[in-house]
Amino acid sequence: MNTRRNLSGILSPGYPKWPDHMAHIGFLVNPVAGMGGTVGLKGTDGLHLEALRRGARPASGERACIPLSLLKDTNVQFFTCAGKMGAGILEKAGFRNHSVVYKNTDQTGPEDTREACRIFLELKVDLIVFCGGDGTARDVFEAVGDRIPLLGIPAGVKMYSGIFALNPSASASMMAKAKTLPLRDGDVVDVDEEAYRRGLLRTRIYGIAKTPYIPSMVPATKRVFESSDENKAKEEIGRFINEVMDGTPDTLYIIGPGSTTQAVADLLDVKKTMLGFDAVKGGDIVGLDLNEKGILDIIGREKAVRLIVSPIGAQGSVLGRGTQQVSPTVLRKVGIKNLIVVATPQKMQNTPMLFVDTGEPGLDEEFGESMQVITGYRIAQRKKLISHSGNPLIQ
Repeated sequence: MNTRRNLSGILSPGYPKWPDHMAHIGFLVNPVAGMGGTVGLKGTDGLHLEALRRGARPASGERACIPLSLLKDTNVQFFTCAGKMGAGILEKAGFRNHSVVYKNTDQTGPEDTREACRIFLELKVDLIVFCGGDGTARDVFEAVGDRIPLLGIPAGVKMYSGIFALNPSASASMMAKAKTLPLRDGDVVDVDEEAYRRGLLRTRIYGIAKTPYIPSMVPATKRVFESSDENKAKEEIGRFINEVMDGTPDTLYIIGPGSTTQAVADLLDVKKTMLGFDAVKGGDIVGLDLNEKGILDIIGREKAVRLIVSPIGAQGSVLGRGTQQVSPTVLRKVGIKNLIVVATPQKMQNTPMLFVDTGEPGLDEEFGESMQVITGYRIAQRKKLISHSGNPLIQ
């Protein structure tokens, strides 16, 4: 593949010169990003074929279309890759004047991402926008470092890095204003997916990138809070939730990942998976590490179901990051009113906002403007819920 020939064609004297007032954006999609989420793989790196075997379907292209559909009448010029890695998505969203600068094949991989970004660097684009997860962020950063601002459209399984937009719609706001927005530093976080699948969360900061910033549209990097006060607060939350569960023995509880929800299981004296979704009824585990299908199967047999989750510390994601097993279909069957959110006071103090990103903007809006969070024994607080799903030019 001669990418230099592709690039020289783009830069030839006969090629139209785009006006300086237009935002020049390098755009790419990781076609397999996020496929491991709903099927319980807790990541997709190297496992997209296994995800397909389990019934997953590619969704990153659909995620990328959400912000693009909001940008059709704005001054944005896209430089992109061929087919499902970029051009096909832009055309589906209604863009016809984009420029294909990297001609990848249908079988794409990390090196395609890195090579496309090297070309974006030579073109001196204003911003590189990628649709994927932490693995894609790492590949992009490896190619360009902090020389060009980066922005992620969240479509992976975890997305702990601090360069992702709140949701796809929020990324449209930043693309539309790419030439004028202030920049801030954002951590690019590397997650050990093999350890993650074994229930161990091991992360390291791979690098510090520049990312456009609009308050409330780019969440912080995930943080873990640990102290004796934290542990005591988790025990108090667990004691209260156990009291609620004892009073509703016929209700099925789906308990999500995290150390706070782990405290609930510890007080029940049941063994749950730290980073998975488990089902408890009458004090007993009735389903371990459930994927989307497993959750749907088990709740289909129940009259009453509740879902217990905890936000990602500092970042604020309640649903959507690391919780793709709870699909829109699952959430509708459980019911938003049956969602129980738990977090320690310290986590809430250091988490400026909460948000949900279910994959369906209309469903996200049903959560309203705030959310109740249980923070201790019979103690709760309401936290502002951020949502951005409208026109990026008027927000």
